[in-house]
Amino acid sequence: MSIYLILGFLIWLYLISVLKRAQVPAFYFIVGSAGLFFILIALSDPYWVWFFTHAVINGVRWVGTVTGMCTIMSHYGLVSINNPFNPLTMTIDYECSGIIETTAFVSLVAFFPLFNHHERVFFGLLGLLWIYLANVLRLAIVIVLVHFSGGQIFFFAHAILGRLVFYILVIVLYYNVFTYSQISRNFYAACVATLRRWQVNLHWGREKS
Repeated sequence: MSIYLILGFLIWLYLISVLKRAQVPAFYFIVGSAGLFFILIALSDPYWVWFFTHAVINGVRWVGTVTGMCTIMSHYGLVSINNPFNPLTMTIDYECSGIIETTAFVSLVAFFPLFNHHERVFFGLLGLLWIYLANVLRLAIVIVLVHFSGGQIFFFAHAILGRLVFYILVIVLYYNVFTYSQISRNFYAACVATLRRWQVNLHWGREKS
């Protein structure tokens, strides 16, 4: 770990502790979320990048297994898209991993003032899953288009259409979690209540048996 990263981390901890004691929630949220984002990004290489990249590759592998439209080479991070006339090999790299969008969302949730600790964990995990599935969907769109139309459509499928779908889904997530925070908290409460009912029913079923 770089000495500059350690120094920056200590300065960040000091700043958020001062802002929290000063009770200035707006600056606490900005400094906290921005600092956490840059720290997570700095720590992401190589381990978290590897994890996110291979998680996406395994999601895309399911598309290839079901449809037969692509072949996955996990060790090299490659997706070979099948086309009888113009096949193409796509690399799943840092940009395709979705780690930037995920760390940005988690950093915002971690310091969002309207959420308690349990809600932050819940929405952090929910956002991680949502962004992951949106990213797999984006790459699935690329695979389908290239499979039927050939490698010449790759730029449009990857850089325009697929990215547009991905960021629309990410914006939907941000909008519902942060803009409609009260609705989000009601959703969290409903999920917790449902989980508790399941636990009660399971416990009652065990006692009855």
